[in-house]
Amino acid sequence: IGVGLVGFGLFFLLFGVLLYFDSVLMAFGNLLFLSGLVFIIGFRRTFTFFFQRSKMKGTSFFFGGLIVVLMRWPILGMLLEAYGFISLFRSFFPVAFGFLGSLANIPLLSQV
Repeated sequence: IGVGLVGFGLFFLLFGVLLYFDSVLMAFGNLLFLSGLVFIIGFRRTFTFFFQRSKMKGTSFFFGGLIVVLMRWPILGMLLEAYGFISLFRSFFPVAFGFLGSLANIPLLSQV
């Protein structure tokens, strides 16, 4: 359920951006993404992830952007959310890029 909610959330966010920053689709995508994250890792772990002392700046920008999108200022809200997202998941990016680099070691994919 959680992965589906996150997937639909990302789909609605992308679709909202493609339709010239439609605020309703983007707000719906944000809410689906956050609820899917809660379903995947649990409420307590989600809360502790977002409200760590070292990540308060990113959390405030992310949730501030979410509120701005809900107030129908989608471009400004997405800029704030993007900065907050990058700030929150900064430590995860090297792991993700390392995983993508290791995909070249798979025999079928290395030929492509």
